[in-house]
Amino acid sequence: MQTTTAPSTTPTPGKYWQWRGHNVYYVRAGEKQSQRPPLLLVHGFGASTDHWRKNITGLCQDFEVFAIDLLGFGRSAKPKLQYSGDLWRDQLHDFISEVIGQKAVLAGNSLGGYACLCVAAQRPDSAAGLVLLNSAGPFSESQPTSEPEALQSEIQPPKQPSSLEKLLGDSVKWIFQQPLAQFVLFQYVRQRWVIRQTLEKVYLDKSAITDQLIEEISRPAFDAGALDVFVSVFSSPQGEKVDVLLKQLSCSLLMLWGEADPWINAKERSQKFRQYCPELTEHFLTAGHCPHDEIPDRVNQLLQDWVLSIASDIKFH
Repeated sequence: MQTTTAPSTTPTPGKYWQWRGHNVYYVRAGEKQSQRPPLLLVHGFGASTDHWRKNITGLCQDFEVFAIDLLGFGRSAKPKLQYSGDLWRDQLHDFISEVIGQKAVLAGNSLGGYACLCVAAQRPDSAAGLVLLNSAGPFSESQPTSEPEALQSEIQPPKQPSSLEKLLGDSVKWIFQQPLAQFVLFQYVRQRWVIRQTLEKVYLDKSAITDQLIEEISRPAFDAGALDVFVSVFSSPQGEKVDVLLKQLSCSLLMLWGEADPWINAKERSQKFRQYCPELTEHFLTAGHCPHDEIPDRVNQLLQDWVLSIASDIKFH
């Protein structure tokens, strides 16, 4: 198989912030703007600030831009904790108040979208606006669709199984709760060829899958503590349901959907969001699960236009 050699983009150098005794990595670019809110970009499962490099360079001319590694991912510490939406919500909220120093527009992809929604809904004093890109998280009446579950769904039986399938399904679940099986699965999913295969499923434009991208996803998975994070994300109780969060949401919402995402049915999921937020703005894009990385220029433009359109309504500081 040919490897792609698309031009590599240099990630913006970052620094560390101490949160609850742990090192948290973040990147800052651009200057503070008096009439425009800062942006905070939050990656998905297994990704990091590196995944936003094309957006940081594209947006920092017009905004002060921050990107952060959620605890347990990227260059941030990987302590043995229960990883959940609540933990990441508190991390992002504290980062906004301690480091950014004013309300920010939160933009999140996938699992990061769910974490951003938790902040905007439950810590409204932190959020000037919310941008969700193929956001994860379960609705009350439906099957969960965050990335770890998407991975699990490949090893679990269909929704209405026969009793034999049910039994097998339960034993599959049980097996994956055993430390040895978790270790073996983790060894498997962090291999570069497996990462490439997964990305080929979820990216529409295969030329965006560069060796650099694979290296950026693979590297943190070999950090001390990465296995514990992986196990915790799979086994932690799920956080608050998306519909409950949407009912609490008071800021403006922009949704950007990569329509070719095999993990998320964009049209179906969009209707659910609209039930609770009829005022939202949304765009369906020709991309997969990570539109910000596949079609960064288009995403940057839509994000910029939308933030400028809501900026006059935001009370700064």
